[in-house]
Amino acid sequence: MMRQLLKRTCAPVLVASFALSPSLFGQNAPQADRYIVTLNPGSQAAQVAAAHGVNPRQVYTHVLNGFAAQVPPGRLAALANDPRVASIVPDQQVFAFAKPVNPPPPPSGEVVPAGVVRVGAQSAWDNNWKGTGVGVAILDTGVDFNHTDLVERVSSEWSFTAYTSSAQDDNGHGTHVAGIVAASDNSIDVVGVAPSATLYAVKVLDNTGSGWDSDIISGLNWVVANAATASPKIKVINMSLGRGAETTLVDQPMRTAIQNAVAAGITVVVAAGNDQNAEVSQMVPAGFPEVIAVSSTTAKNGTSNNRRYATIPADTASYFTTDGAYNSVTRIGVATAAPGAEQENIQFPYINSIGILSTALNGGTTRMSGTSMASPHVAGVVALLLQKFPGLTPLQVKDRIALRGDRVDVAPLNSPTGSYTFDGDREGILYAPNVLAP
Repeated sequence: MMRQLLKRTCAPVLVASFALSPSLFGQNAPQADRYIVTLNPGSQAAQVAAAHGVNPRQVYTHVLNGFAAQVPPGRLAALANDPRVASIVPDQQVFAFAKPVNPPPPPSGEVVPAGVVRVGAQSAWDNNWKGTGVGVAILDTGVDFNHTDLVERVSSEWSFTAYTSSAQDDNGHGTHVAGIVAASDNSIDVVGVAPSATLYAVKVLDNTGSGWDSDIISGLNWVVANAATASPKIKVINMSLGRGAETTLVDQPMRTAIQNAVAAGITVVVAAGNDQNAEVSQMVPAGFPEVIAVSSTTAKNGTSNNRRYATIPADTASYFTTDGAYNSVTRIGVATAAPGAEQENIQFPYINSIGILSTALNGGTTRMSGTSMASPHVAGVVALLLQKFPGLTPLQVKDRIALRGDRVDVAPLNSPTGSYTFDGDREGILYAPNVLAP
């Protein structure tokens, strides 16, 4: 991932002219006739749908009472006027918040990635806090069940798909995210933040890395329905995906689903977004107060091939990251920052983002950059925390993450790109030793 620099006659400033693709930022594109129907308490989805000649694509029973379906225009008004119907909103398209980069050759042997090192996970491992007994649901493009670094961490039997017949990854994004959370410590490839946690593959994005609100809600519905009976129990959800916010009414089904997941005792961690011109309050689901929204930073110092431009240091806000000041009362905003890129190097006239090293589809490793990579660092630390303190509520977990960062009031450092705007809040960098302290 590269961004061009622009020379100025005044003090040197790095200026961005990179156009974000839809795979980086959700450009809402609701499909005609596609809706989410929320029902009043006591109403039955099958009965309501049948009464209006509608065939539900998904039925929701645990995170909200309702269904998703294509509703022909001629039947929409009658359905909306049915007294059993609380609301009907257009389905919205959702995207993964990552972009593949051109990686250098993969390392030999096992590597502890720079992001895992930066968040201090190794100090937890030294005390045998590795996420043992904690289930983490990866709501994404699926997970590669055959990857040698993930095969002991994930089961194809306890999984969910909103698309094909299997939650097997067919894109690579979900496999990369899963490896950041919990790649095994087994002498090959990489080690995840919580290398003994259990992963649950919840495929809610297709092979292009895109999906719909209705698919995300169906994945959340599966998690809540199975969280308590899964072994180990599902205590964490990672969602490295999102879209731009619409109206409160349109966004409400997704928020209701997340609220009910949190009410079930599940901590929800989400990527803030990859639009540096947006505030997290403009993003779904990152703008919801119930989630832990995560922005992206660099994990280590970069390099520069031009004397005019200094290197970009570790803990700098990634040039692409969405951010937004955190309010400790309302709990809205970016709760913490975490590595979403290993480093940013100046190769004049470009900035080159070196992505986070993690597991690749069909084996081995690859690199990706994005808040998609920042979020699973936090999900992994939450797994470490819940192994040590299993009785913590999602709210208590969020407060620890938000209030116990490293370099609070100092980092994230300002990105030198002209398109990045500091949000006025230096929330600090996720740091496991602080989060796990008594």
